[in-house]
Amino acid sequence: MNKKRVALVTGSTTGIGLSIASRFAAMGYDVAINSFEPEQTVSAALHAVAASGATVRYFQSDLAESGGGFELVGDVIAAFGQLDILVNNAGIQKVAPIEEFPPQDWHRIVAISLDSAFHTIRAALPGMTTRGWGRIINIASAHGLRASPFKSAYVATKHAVVGLTKTVALETAEKGVTVNAICPGYVWTPLVAAQVADQARVHGMSEEQVMRDVLLAPQPTRQFVQPEEIAEMAAYLCGDLARSITGSAISIDGGWTAK
Repeated sequence: MNKKRVALVTGSTTGIGLSIASRFAAMGYDVAINSFEPEQTVSAALHAVAASGATVRYFQSDLAESGGGFELVGDVIAAFGQLDILVNNAGIQKVAPIEEFPPQDWHRIVAISLDSAFHTIRAALPGMTTRGWGRIINIASAHGLRASPFKSAYVATKHAVVGLTKTVALETAEKGVTVNAICPGYVWTPLVAAQVADQARVHGMSEEQVMRDVLLAPQPTRQFVQPEEIAEMAAYLCGDLARSITGSAISIDGGWTAK
C-alpha cells in the first residue's frame, strides 16, 4: 500500500482544478491530473504541479463518455495502488433560454458535471471504506444553491451534485470517509477572463464595468474568488481536523448566498 496520500482531481489542467492539484502536490500528496486533452497539450500544467517535487501523473479521459469516470479511477488505482482523495471538479457551461437549449449540450453538461461524479465516487469508495479513510470533494457552485436564468443545465446539475454529496455523506458517515461540496461564486480563471473581454466587446462596456456590474453583481463583495481560496478549503477538508465536516455545501462566494 502506498504510504502517501493519493489524490485525483478531475478537470485539473487549468483554473480551480489546477490550483487544487498544485496545493495537494505542495502537501506531499501523489497527484493524478486529468483532462480530455492529449498529454502534450497540457505539459505546462503538469510541470507546474510537479514543481514541488511531488509524483504527478496525467490521465487523459473524456468524462462525457458513459462510464469514463469509473475507468479513470480504475486507471489511477492501478498506477498508484490506491486512491485516498477524490475531487470532482470537471464541468462545462452553456447559456441559453430553456426553449432554445440544445439537447446535446444538456446531455453533455449532465454527463460531465453530474454523471462523472457518480461514476468516480462509485469506483473510489470501496478502497476508501476498506482502509477506513477517504475524502471526496465535489466542486459544485453557488448555482448549486441559487438559480440564474439561462443556465438550466448548469444549475440543475450543480443542485444535483449538492444532493449527491449529502446522500453519499450519510452512507459513509461511519466509515471514515467525508464527502463535501465546495460552492464557489465567480472565480477568476482564464475562462472567466475570456468572458469578460467578450462581454465588454458585445455590450460596449469597459472590462471593469463588466466585472463589477455584470459578472459580480450577485456577489456583495464585488470581488472575484481566487482559485487558491478554493484550493485552501480543499486542503483543509483533507486534514484530520476536518473529520467531522461531512455532507456540507460550503459557500465561498463573496456573500452571494447570504442574500
